[in-house]
Amino acid sequence: MRCVAEAKRPAALRVLVYSNDADTRRQVMLALGRRPHPELPPIEYVEVATGPIVLERMDAHELDLAILDGESAPTGGLGLAKQLKDEIADCPPIVVLTGRPDDAWLANWSRADAAVSHPLDPIRLTDAVLGVLRNRSAA
Repeated sequence: MRCVAEAKRPAALRVLVYSNDADTRRQVMLALGRRPHPELPPIEYVEVATGPIVLERMDAHELDLAILDGESAPTGGLGLAKQLKDEIADCPPIVVLTGRPDDAWLANWSRADAAVSHPLDPIRLTDAVLGVLRNRSAA
């Protein structure tokens, strides 16, 4: 028989991590880990290396968060974020990775919920992810 705490335990968070660079995807997953905060359930990562697959996965409405690399080529994460926010009703939160802090205006244009600049800082990335997930649950 399962205890009450187990029955109320939320399912894993499904987090899409997009970059054409496998090292960037790995850095994101290492920075966040399996459970970045006690308030959150464990994270299940969905790694994606191409823009069309990002669109396909996001259209399926099975994700809780997307982290998109703005430096990816040929499809940049900033343009993808804008497209997703424009085209998907109730789009999950999006965190974009920018090339430098001065690119924050591009993140605003893309309608991303948060931005973190390269080089990736695990604390800043975790804070950004926690912030957008808290905002989403409060809404």
